[in-house]
Amino acid sequence: MVCPTNQFGGYEVTFPKGRLDGKSLQAAALVEAYEEAGLKVRLVRHLVDVPRSQTYTRYYLAERVGGSPADMGWEAQCVMLVPAANFMSLNLSAPDRAVVAAMTATQAKGHQLEAVRGARA
Repeated sequence: MVCPTNQFGGYEVTFPKGRLDGKSLQAAALVEAYEEAGLKVRLVRHLVDVPRSQTYTRYYLAERVGGSPADMGWEAQCVMLVPAANFMSLNLSAPDRAVVAAMTATQAKGHQLEAVRGARA
């Protein structure tokens, strides 16, 4: 989870996110994970598509393969590596709560739990 600089977009804490900017959904997710959280990840699989006000946001399950939260970019003021059991104690938006619900359902099936928010389509 990242804490956007100056609570950009009204988020206190959220998953990394961004626009496609000509990239595929998967490529955008990899870029945003690194730019906003400093993490290099390998996408494991699609998790869920969540409706936003004018778009859908695609989320992926991912495995951390490198990087460091110390490498986060200027868009975030902090990075939090949050255990799945603690997600609901955060002040999450409705779309982020939908992602956590999908992660919880996936956890019940025994899959990885690091989610990376893909770009908005």
